[in-house]
Order: sequence, then C-alpha cells, then structure tokens
Amino acid sequence: MSANEVRLDGRSVVITGAGRGIGRAAALAMAKAGASVVVNDVAAEAAGNVVAEITAAGGSAVAAVAAIGSAEAADLCVKTALEAFGRLDVMATNAGILRDRVLWNTTDEDFDAVVATHLRGTFTCARAAARHFRAAGHGGRLILVSSMAGQRGNFGQTAYAAAKAGIAAFARTWAMELAKADVTVNAVVPNALTTMTATVPMLKPFAEMLERGEALPEKVRKDFGLGGPEDVAALFVYLASERSAGVTGQAIGLGGDRLSVWAHPAEAAHAFQDGGWSAEKIAAAIETELAGAKQSVGIDFM
Repeated sequence: MSANEVRLDGRSVVITGAGRGIGRAAALAMAKAGASVVVNDVAAEAAGNVVAEITAAGGSAVAAVAAIGSAEAADLCVKTALEAFGRLDVMATNAGILRDRVLWNTTDEDFDAVVATHLRGTFTCARAAARHFRAAGHGGRLILVSSMAGQRGNFGQTAYAAAKAGIAAFARTWAMELAKADVTVNAVVPNALTTMTATVPMLKPFAEMLERGEALPEKVRKDFGLGGPEDVAALFVYLASERSAGVTGQAIGLGGDRLSVWAHPAEAAHAFQDGGWSAEKIAAAIETELAGAKQSVGIDFM
C-alpha cells in the first residue's frame, strides 16, 4: 500500500441508488478502498447483486432496499449501517430518476416524482445522517450528487435541473450549518454515461460505444469531460476520506479525464443609479454598460 493511497478503512458508508450506474461504481470503489458499504436501491435484486460483487472481492456490504424520498427510507439506511457496522461515517445521496419533458408537457406527476427522489431524498437522507453525526460526535461526510443541468440548465429537464440546482444549494448551506460538527458537505457534478443519461439523444451514440466496449474519443473524455460511471467513482472515495477534511461547500465535477471545481453563483457585473432605477434606465444599462455580462445557458454538447 502506498503512503499516499487514499483509504477508507474503518469507515461505514451509505450510498443511495447504488444498484446500477454511478452509485454502483462508487459503492464498488469505496469498498475496494476499505469501507463497509450499505448498498441502497429500490430494486432488491440490483442491490443484492452489488452486495454480492463487493463480498466476493473480500469487502463488506449489506443491502437496504427502499425507494429514496421518505424519512422512513432515510432512517432505514442509517439504521442498517449502525446495525451492520456499528457506525456511520459517510452518507452519499446518489438516488435519482428522470422524467424529461419540456415545460408545457411536464405533468404534476412527472415533476413531483423527480423532486421527491432527488431533492426530498437528498434532504431526508442528509438530515438523518446529520442527526446521527451530531449525536455521535465523530464528524462525518455528506456527499451529494448535483448535475451539470443544475449548474447550467438543460433543454427538456425542468424538474431535474431544478432539483439538481437545489442540491448544489444544499451543499453550500449545510457546509455552514455542520462545520462545527466536523461534517463536510460537497456536491459531485458527474458527467457519465449511464442507463439514465443514455436517454438524452445526443449522448446515445457514446453510450452505445461504451456498451460495445469501445473507448470514447479523446475529445469526448477531455473537452466535454464525459466518461463512464467508473470514471466518477474516485471522487466519491476522495470525498469520503480523511484527505478531503478541508474541503466543504464545493461543487466538484468529474467526467472522463476532466476534473473541475464549479463556481458558485456570483454577480457578473453591476451598475448604480443615484436615487434608484426606472424601467427606462434599467433598459439603457442592460443595453450598454451591462450588455457584456449577460450569461449563456445550457450544456454545450460538443
């Protein structure tokens, strides 16, 4: 073992939505690094398969089968970790679904389902873990999962983009609230081809390449920072480890060969008007001195 190797020996981790995709890759990577892992998924077979992979490789894992969103599901995940491993050190909130629709075609059911899993599920799981961390007094890690859509917006992802933007805001807020408890909170901004993201038309050809076992072009891995779930897993290991103790409140992106730190929203420019602004003066300022500060939107798919 290298002296610089990032290890998770003795740490107990919950990762939600770990039956497939990024969650599965992260669970396998954290187990390989020495963590004991609670594999949550709504599908018992998927969770069981990942547990079997981990234990077959000599690791330690148990399943917690539940649909993430409710307080009961969150409590089950925490309880499972404590009963199986005697402690909880890391909560990684990865569970998510897609119901992609443009605004006028998004139903109440579509919106509520996405928000319930992503946003409410992150909230309930983080709250359950935070309560335990504060009571136990040994610190901890909250690893949230945001998205490029939450940072930039994305056509057809009304509910998903809103939920993922909210998750990034969670990370900033909770990093402040939990600092005294020695709990770090960060948001992963992954860019990976999974069963879920392969439904995006522009990404489908690259997903098919990975399914055939073909390497993605260098331009895809570097310029767009797009890869497979396994490319993102190392970030979960790092954020779960002691090496990341000084990192909190950040949105950190990883995909393919590209690692990035995302900026927090901030004023791009400002102007003053003595005595206040009229609509006419606002129009003039937006058209002149603030014209260069207008921001682009959307994800640049190449």
